[in-house]
This record gives sequence, C-alpha cells and structure tokens, in this order.
Amino acid sequence: MSSAPLVKICGLREEETLSAALEAGADFIGLVFYPPSPRSVDSGAAKNLAEIVKGYCVSKKVSTVGLFVDPSDQTLEEVLGGVALDMIQLHGSETPERVRVVDEIYNLPVIKALPVTPALDFNLVAAYEAVSDWLLFDAKPVDSNLPGGTGKTFDWGLLEGRRFSKPWMLSGGLNVDNIAEALGVLRPDAVDVSSGVESVRGVKDSAKIKEFINKIKLLS
Repeated sequence: MSSAPLVKICGLREEETLSAALEAGADFIGLVFYPPSPRSVDSGAAKNLAEIVKGYCVSKKVSTVGLFVDPSDQTLEEVLGGVALDMIQLHGSETPERVRVVDEIYNLPVIKALPVTPALDFNLVAAYEAVSDWLLFDAKPVDSNLPGGTGKTFDWGLLEGRRFSKPWMLSGGLNVDNIAEALGVLRPDAVDVSSGVESVRGVKDSAKIKEFINKIKLLS
C-alpha cells in the first residue's frame, strides 16, 4: 500500500478553520495574497495565522505558503516583511525566468502552478522544473481574474504516467467524493484543496477539512 500524499489546505482566513486543518494533519497551509480572490487575506490577519502555524510546528513541521498571482517585487517585499512564510506559490503567468528571480531574491522554496489542458506543453513544464522547488498542476480557469480555487477538475489522464524531477501537487476541484478516484489515477507528492472544503465560496468548513484529510489517510 502506497503512502498518503501530503495535504495542502489553501485559502484559510480564520483561526478556527486553521486550527481544524492543523489538528487534522495538514502539511501545508495556504494563505492567499491576491485581492480579487474571495479567499484573500490581509497582511495583519496573515501574520497572526502564520504565527499560529509556527507555534504548532513544535510537534509537527507544517509549511505556511503564500499564494501570489504575478506579484511585483514590492508586493512580495511588503508581505514577506510582515508575514513569516515558508514557501512562495506563484499562481499567475510568471515566466520561468521570473520564477528563478523570485527564488533567488527571497531564498524561499517556490511552488509554480501550471494549468492543465490537452495542449499543455511538457517542454514548458520542464523549463519550470529547472527553476522551481515544487510544481502544482491545476485546472485551467474560466475567469482569468481568478486563476485558482475554481472547483473545476481537469482530465487526470493527461498526467498519468508522467514523472517529474521535482515534487508536485495535484489541485483543481478535489473534494472528499473524488479524491479516491484522483489518487487511483495519479501519485502526486501532495494534494491541494480549497473550494472542496468550503461551505460556501470563500468560507472554509472545519468539518469538511477534517473529513478530507481523514479520507486521504484512510486511502494510504
């Protein structure tokens, strides 16, 4: 029986749901720094949430991930100046060169999100592999202003049998009802969930977070 993938709960905004994620065994906590998103969090609240994660890390290593969409250096500096992030997630149209620069300037592991379509160029994926620490494969958004957290899945078969030189996360419409099927097709190093553990758009649900993580543990 294979080991369970790591779990990232993305788009947390409240202490209650953050605590639920930590207690259930989340490995990554995602904080969204993208104002158009209904899951966006301001730096003050994010600082508090990141400090809670750091306090929890006495018993288990949990990484706080900051999600950005085509961020300027100024945006990154402002957030990183006040929030103790462990990783940076780039979820926009950043080029491989931009990913490399962010990695070098801020000296934090970088996750690069890539939308999956039948036309996905795996030569381009290789270019991102060379400059990022993690890859994240997500569904292609319908609304360009909201590049993630759409609740839409993609054809997992497009990645079936693929091997990558860097660890990778599976994202896009995952929930407790389809995660077993997804992990039956693919063997990601981690899974990333946002809308699939919400009661309404942008509002995390503690019970759904716990159910999702427990389901993955049962599948291992």
